[in-house]
Amino acid sequence: MTDDERRAIVENAKYLREVRPIDPDEIYEYVESQPHPAVVRQTLREEAVALGLREREDGTFVPISEEPVTARPGTVEAFPQAYAERVEDLLVEEYGHDWPKGESGDRLRETIRRLKDAYYRQHPVEYDREAALGYALYHLPDYYAVVQYALADLSERGLVDRRLRVLDVGAGVGGPALGLHDLLADEALIEYHAVEPSAAADVLDELLAETSRNFHPTIHRERAEAFDPDSVLDAQFASGDDGADDADSAAGADGSAGPGFDLIIFANVLSELDDPVSVARRYLGALAPEGSMVALAPADRNTSTGLREIERALADESAGDGADAQDAGDAADRPPATVFSPTVRLWPGEAPTDRGWSFDVRPDLEVPEFQRRLDDAGASDPDHEHGEFVNVDVQFSHSILRTDGLRKYALDPEPDRYAKMAEMERHVSERIDLLALKLSRSLSEGDANPLYKISDGSEATEHYAVLTRETSLNRELAAADYGDLLSIESALALWNDDEEAYNLVVDDETIVDKLVA
Repeated sequence: MTDDERRAIVENAKYLREVRPIDPDEIYEYVESQPHPAVVRQTLREEAVALGLREREDGTFVPISEEPVTARPGTVEAFPQAYAERVEDLLVEEYGHDWPKGESGDRLRETIRRLKDAYYRQHPVEYDREAALGYALYHLPDYYAVVQYALADLSERGLVDRRLRVLDVGAGVGGPALGLHDLLADEALIEYHAVEPSAAADVLDELLAETSRNFHPTIHRERAEAFDPDSVLDAQFASGDDGADDADSAAGADGSAGPGFDLIIFANVLSELDDPVSVARRYLGALAPEGSMVALAPADRNTSTGLREIERALADESAGDGADAQDAGDAADRPPATVFSPTVRLWPGEAPTDRGWSFDVRPDLEVPEFQRRLDDAGASDPDHEHGEFVNVDVQFSHSILRTDGLRKYALDPEPDRYAKMAEMERHVSERIDLLALKLSRSLSEGDANPLYKISDGSEATEHYAVLTRETSLNRELAAADYGDLLSIESALALWNDDEEAYNLVVDDETIVDKLVA
């Protein structure tokens, strides 16, 4: 196809999108050379992001709505069969139909053991082809689910546009990409960029072939530290790929690259970087004005608390504080980050300095057949533990940062009414009222009273709510979801010497209400 033909197709599409659905069987008649409708359709697919067009099931194209996405993730019950079959296809191509058995199965199981040990010891991991396949076997399903749950805070508030530019840093084999696709692609036009330098990118490329035509992926095979997110934006705006009529209108009035990425994802990657704070800070500068950075980490203590340390360095240190002279010198060029969720700072000017170990737990997935087959085939190994290669737990830590100051809960607590956790020492043995975010499922075991981590974003010491007697007036403590904001009236503040933490006793004198965002 010539440039003139492409230009003619695009110009006709720009006109017709304001009038009616764009039908390739109609447009070809308006082009002088009358290219085949299939050629017109392929051209429209290639130009869909620039034109802001979604392809419908009937093969026509319509402008993307300006309304936000309405998708709401329910319970993610299973890893989709289509993706599972694609993973199996890759394993069969690499090792043959009996891939879980014999030498190939032994190698894959040993690879997964090695990956798990490296993560536990916080050692770096090199992803060759076999490690990438092992990672897909063990981790692809749970990260498929995790990203959907993490994005709920944004989608439920109407903060996800139907036209979405995404940057997935350290994309791995594609769990977040596939979860993002299945959550949003039915409603959105997604321009997806993955940054992944390892052999995992080859697996990712294969799996992205299963996504819909309204999901437009590009893989950048570079390290997170070396990749320049502005290079993508510069290239797009130079060609007018923001859907504007020309490149001049695409760029900012000051000559800047343009609006940036609507969503930047770091899934299980920050803990693997030598200087995660500097890297994350640099990517924050590539966010659109109303964009969000979503960081995900496993729920174990090291990576979870490590995520909170990064979050605090980005959000709680004012520009230049605690930094060296060079950082202070360019502080004016760094937009300050705000924690949107889940660990919202409820009190102005306060920030938490406690350990910060907080994670969500969701229902287990169904066991994928490829995990079951690998696990069953290793039963003859004397070192094998049943279920060793099954990973259906959905437990994760996450942080959502923004640069526009928006928080999930924006309020100015009344100091005369609510006790601040930073000042809890002076309230010990008193009944108090407080505002608290619920930041765990029950942490108690056996018949012990339900115990929940809580926070108001000011604490220097861990705080827990202990439900000693449930009533109709306090049952919201148990019923609330992770990250929900609660008003707790008449809780008894106690110091727990054994745990070196504060316990807020919720009993039949306590009233707990869930506050709406």
